[in-house]
Amino acid sequence: MRFYKIKPQIRVIGFDDGTFRFKGRGRTILVGVVMKGNKDVLGVLTRWIDVDGKDATDKMIDAINNSRFKDLRVIMLKGITYAGFNIVDIQRLSEETGLPVIVVIRKRPDLKAMESALRKHFSDADERIELLKKAGEVRVLIEGKLYYQTFNMDYGQAEEVIKVTQKSSLIPEPLRLAHMVASAVMCGESRRE
Repeated sequence: MRFYKIKPQIRVIGFDDGTFRFKGRGRTILVGVVMKGNKDVLGVLTRWIDVDGKDATDKMIDAINNSRFKDLRVIMLKGITYAGFNIVDIQRLSEETGLPVIVVIRKRPDLKAMESALRKHFSDADERIELLKKAGEVRVLIEGKLYYQTFNMDYGQAEEVIKVTQKSSLIPEPLRLAHMVASAVMCGESRRE
């Protein structure tokens, strides 16, 4: 587990995905916004991921490890399910990039409902459910409004990173901007977070 002083200008990458259609499967864009704290955008990384696929973790690892951004300190995710049920293995993401991961969630996830949906629609449901469980405890930052999970980072530090990267929303700025870019690519204009 990493322990270090959280600076206001900490370099963070935040990932979100674009909109998609469930019918016909397909792909959607995965966008990573690199920022110094909540102020300066340093760059944007993109990859395409499969709807309900199993490639989100690999694409995030590839985007980070093959980017010019070698001074990143934290990966932030907007949830751990992308493009439907393309579930991120946050432990592998952390281990293969050498960075801690913070998952930020607006609504407390209903894991039983997610497990039920996975069992109903996926032959590899057990494998996907295991990824949900590996993500660890969902912790409350603001009851009813903001939750998080973390891997390879102390809870107190994770909360500090979330607060340092917030600007005009409860959602940290790298995640808010990743959402805007991803929705603009897929819809022609950005959608509200």
